Amino acid sequence: MVERESKVKTKANTKKKLLIAAGVVVVALAAALIFISNYLVNYAIGRSGNGGDREVALEVDAPADSVEAVMEDNRAAYKSKIDTFTKEHPGRDVTLTADDGLTLHGVYYANAETADTHRWALVLHGYRGDYTGALQLAAPYYEAGYQVIAPDLRACGESEGDYVGMGWLDRKDVLQWIDYIIEQDPEAKIVVHGISMGAATTMMTAGESTPDNVKAFVEDCGYTSVWDIFSSELQLRFGLPEFPILYTASGVARLRAGYSFTEASALVQVAHCEKPMLFIHGTADDFIPYEMMDTLYNAKPGDNKAELTAEGAGHGEAMYALGDSYWDTVFDFIAPYMA
Repeated sequence: MVERESKVKTKANTKKKLLIAAGVVVVALAAALIFISNYLVNYAIGRSGNGGDREVALEVDAPADSVEAVMEDNRAAYKSKIDTFTKEHPGRDVTLTADDGLTLHGVYYANAETADTHRWALVLHGYRGDYTGALQLAAPYYEAGYQVIAPDLRACGESEGDYVGMGWLDRKDVLQWIDYIIEQDPEAKIVVHGISMGAATTMMTAGESTPDNVKAFVEDCGYTSVWDIFSSELQLRFGLPEFPILYTASGVARLRAGYSFTEASALVQVAHCEKPMLFIHGTADDFIPYEMMDTLYNAKPGDNKAELTAEGAGHGEAMYALGDSYWDTVFDFIAPYMA
């Protein structure tokens, strides 16, 4: 009898120890997951994160030598154009207050000679850049007679913010910049043109209700959603699947940055866009897959849309691969709406 009771106690103690051990493991795994998720949020969207240091790439066909040579020549031409533009037109610093109280910075390139045309371009830079990353857009628009605003997106450049908005938080800021333009010129006719994250911002803005002054959108190599691009990068950079880390990191981002990776969707926003939009992408983009352009294009309702493919162009390189035809296409597309 005593022996049986002893065995029962032993089994009970063993079960208790196993439960405690299992609990410790679960707590440890949960703690590790929370730690990794916080690290990922800091890395990807924290202001001081180093998510912009990218040493991996999607597998794509390398551009032909002839295309690479053209891009190299055009890169040099753009650099010269931008250097001349910034020397001759230093621009004027402007600030505004975002809905959440942050001070946002931008540079205003006033074009006094053509002010009576009321044409404005709002040009948006890419991931972890600043307004200078949109000068390759600003200079051609200015030369074409546009007034130009080049903002620092939140948590970039001189704009305040602890977390990069990836386009989602920025869409509200862009609406503020649009209002700023209309305050300067109530008759303004505005095109919003962005590259990479700036393109995602453009599309996310396009899904909002915008004033009649906004006439057209141009997106160059934007992503379908933050979830999609982070899922791809998680696999490429760390060799990790999206579950469970991206799910928990998305929740952490919601708590810390004010948005989740799932809600930040250009694809959903584009489906609500009724205004004209031009989609541009390079076939050799090793960061944001070229196929995303078709997905986004097909989601955009109506016939007031067009696609421009840059054969052999990498990420953000369409203008270098296409040369003059890039801007010929852009201006031909928006011309009917900016008249």
